[in-house]
Amino acid sequence: MEKWLAGVDLGGTTIKMAFINIYGEMIDKWEIDTNHTDHGKHIVTDIAKAIDQRLEKHGQGREMLLGIGMGAPGPIKGDTGVVYETVNIGWKNYPLKNLLEAETSLPVVVDNDANMAAIGEMWKGAGNGAKNLVCVTLGTGVGGGVIANGQIVRGTNGAGGEIGHITSIPDGGAACNCGKTGCLETIASATGIVRIAKEKLTNSEADSILRQAEHVTAKDVFDAAKANDRLALEIVDFVTFHLGLALAHVANALNPEKIVIGGGVSKAGDILVQHTGHYFRRFAFPRVAEGASIVTATLGNDAGVIGGAWLAKQAFLL
Repeated sequence: MEKWLAGVDLGGTTIKMAFINIYGEMIDKWEIDTNHTDHGKHIVTDIAKAIDQRLEKHGQGREMLLGIGMGAPGPIKGDTGVVYETVNIGWKNYPLKNLLEAETSLPVVVDNDANMAAIGEMWKGAGNGAKNLVCVTLGTGVGGGVIANGQIVRGTNGAGGEIGHITSIPDGGAACNCGKTGCLETIASATGIVRIAKEKLTNSEADSILRQAEHVTAKDVFDAAKANDRLALEIVDFVTFHLGLALAHVANALNPEKIVIGGGVSKAGDILVQHTGHYFRRFAFPRVAEGASIVTATLGNDAGVIGGAWLAKQAFLL
């Protein structure tokens, strides 16, 4: 019987998991809550239990799996699978690969979650066929994955592709969880968009649909902008200015074919892509801008688990 691959995508709120065959076809997918108690020390056990329970549902044992590919936030040492630091979970120098292998008795490969999303989009999504690709994920934070000549760029110590921590506001920017201030993550993440919206609503007396919302979300901001709400359009313009500028800087160094925007915020669709594209073309070197198309990710929340499966396939399929 053809074996499966397990993809795991650790997020700040949920852990997404899937069984995927070697051709990238989804067998099953599900998610569990991310348990932050005790600095995330129960997460690995939760994942192992969830995999066992799902295998049981399919009438299978662990021998059905070739291995596990897992994405986690923050810089990761690829060969050892040590997570240097996850600012939103609380891990520091955390031996994720070794612990998950011990809990599951399966081989494990670990990489940054945004790298996983980039690989997933390259293999089965919007970047399919592109050997030079930048993927930026706009969710609770802002992640980045860079693929050059078909290979993920990890860098010297696992921090390659940290697009979310490009400094957008050099002085007086909002504090970022990474310890710096003014990072792109403080602007273009769902969290950042909500923060900016609240500041605008507090500091302005302008009429806005957003004032009707009990708790403003990033979706509310984009929905209001689509309805030509002036305040919401100002927020979207500010966010996409900084996103387009940051992506232009990255693209000028890499000359990618595709720039894929994923994560929950990407569900805003055309308004996000068009506004970001406008600023990207303004700031990118003209030939770089000619060669790159900005597209919305097509895999949605599945990108990370599909990327994890691809990594596990590369590592463990003999």
